[in-house]
Amino acid sequence: MIYHFSRSYLWYFIIMDLSQLPSILVALAEQRSLDDVLRTILDVLARQPEVGLARVWLLETDRDCPVCRGGGGERALHLRASVGAPRAEGVDWGRTTGSFHRVDLGSPLKLGHIARTGEAIQIPRLADDLRWVRHPEWAAGEGLVSFAGRPLVFRGEVLGVLAVFRRVAADDNCWRWIGTLADAVAVAVANARAFEEAERLRGELELERDYLREEVESAGAFGEILGWSAALERALRQVELVAATDANVLILGESGVGKELVARAIHQRSRRGRRALVKVNCGSIPRELFESEFFGHKRGAFTGAVADRVGRFQLADGGTLFLDEVGEIPLELQAKLLRVLQEGEFERVGEDVTRRVSVRVIAATNRDLRKEVAEGRFRLDLYYRLGVFPMEVPPLRERREDIPLLAAHFVRAACARFHVAEPRLPLRELERAQGYGWPGNVRELQNVVERAVILARGGVISFELPDSAEVVLPTGGEVVTEREWRLRERANLLAALEKAKGKVSGAGGAAELLGVHPATLASRLRALGVRGRG
Repeated sequence: MIYHFSRSYLWYFIIMDLSQLPSILVALAEQRSLDDVLRTILDVLARQPEVGLARVWLLETDRDCPVCRGGGGERALHLRASVGAPRAEGVDWGRTTGSFHRVDLGSPLKLGHIARTGEAIQIPRLADDLRWVRHPEWAAGEGLVSFAGRPLVFRGEVLGVLAVFRRVAADDNCWRWIGTLADAVAVAVANARAFEEAERLRGELELERDYLREEVESAGAFGEILGWSAALERALRQVELVAATDANVLILGESGVGKELVARAIHQRSRRGRRALVKVNCGSIPRELFESEFFGHKRGAFTGAVADRVGRFQLADGGTLFLDEVGEIPLELQAKLLRVLQEGEFERVGEDVTRRVSVRVIAATNRDLRKEVAEGRFRLDLYYRLGVFPMEVPPLRERREDIPLLAAHFVRAACARFHVAEPRLPLRELERAQGYGWPGNVRELQNVVERAVILARGGVISFELPDSAEVVLPTGGEVVTEREWRLRERANLLAALEKAKGKVSGAGGAAELLGVHPATLASRLRALGVRGRG
């Protein structure tokens, strides 16, 4: 139980009922600032009768100390808080600088002994103990009679030292009180440091997050969707148009073209982009579990329902639900799906409570849903509700100029994933890849590249393409516009430069990869507005 007290109430208990002191000081451990913890504890000490001087040293490195700010990594005691009532004029016992600010662990002073050994030191009368009192004349002049020094120990580790000088002789009750206080101080310090470290790490993660976002944005307006082909540009223009709305989207395209990437791009550019994008692969859900998967269930609703479960629609509330392979949804569930799309309402399986959600749905399929509707396997009203904005992702054979850039990207990703040296990607292999039909689209290209990276062993890549597969030549029978040709040339040059890490000439340079003279390549790069280094 954590107790909260106003300041006046706190002083009442400290002075009048010391039995409450541990609970009150443990409550102070919820302070998130180490400075606030130390200030509050010393404020408590300053209000105790006959306390002349109270100080807290923490065991830390010079670079962690706000006074020293620098130095090596060796730990020492650093005075972090001090309070007292000196008799001498012009003396400030509240400052933390001076000759006693830093105390080495090897110091013969009583502070060094306490931190080094973890042993407490009690001096009932300073005048009678010449071993630990370095300046007896100072103590006598200030009327300091006794001393109590306790290590601040948390989970077996010494965090620092609490030292209290009093103007009366210390008795056993005072000794126990200081011990209890030291234990509470140790807990408070440890907790405050943990909070500050968590805040520091959170700040670092936020900076890293912002940096990565900038990197993604600078790498390309659509992140993981790579390419400059006219076919892809048309699809991405549609992404920009529909992302600004809340309309449901139906993404059409062959298997492996990257429909999920397009759905993610739409979500990230929408006003729901900071909320969840929840994915459901409709083709992998057992028929009898579809309703539970979408809407959740109550405990005991059916055999195996041992606990309440939240459905995907509730998880996506405020965000986007991506229904991949939407054509696999059973006909009997389509009416319930239509209801939640129209009214935003549903009930969990086995429950009568109606729940409301605000969900944008992006569906994807490689099926011909119109044919499914005609054959009675898909509801026409659901088709129109899902397909408010239908869009098609082009197959890879319609965007061949993007293949060099995609291949180079997959090579780098595979090398990082498999922890292998990056192999060379020759121009002839890129030309072979551009001539292949890619029935499996981008997913097939990725698989072929990953296999080639493994077999290359850091040497030269050679794609293993099926001998019986359809090969479509990029020239000859195919006629392309001048703009498309320039886009292909630009994509190929960029892929070569990326492979060569921007180097144009010399061993491993882009000119060598392309099989052209460096001067010729430099001229082409200037004409296309592309920069490289010599």
